Amino acid sequence: MLARGVGEAQTARIGDQTGGRVGFFLHTDDFERDHAAMTAKGVRFVRPPAAERYGVVAVWDDFYGNLWDLLQPA
Repeated sequence: MLARGVGEAQTARIGDQTGGRVGFFLHTDDFERDHAAMTAKGVRFVRPPAAERYGVVAVWDDFYGNLWDLLQPA
């Protein structure tokens, strides 16, 4: 079941439930392999791979504009 947005404030958030932040995480045990495979299949990465203190991460968006982290934890 999906709830309908009620009022202007809720309706304005439809499609932006996470406020522009990453809302989903796909963990991998081989970042380079999966990043290359996703790129080859047309996945659009909106932030390039970066080494962070918690691991290697790149951000991509899905068909609906949701942001995802492809993440290989440190």
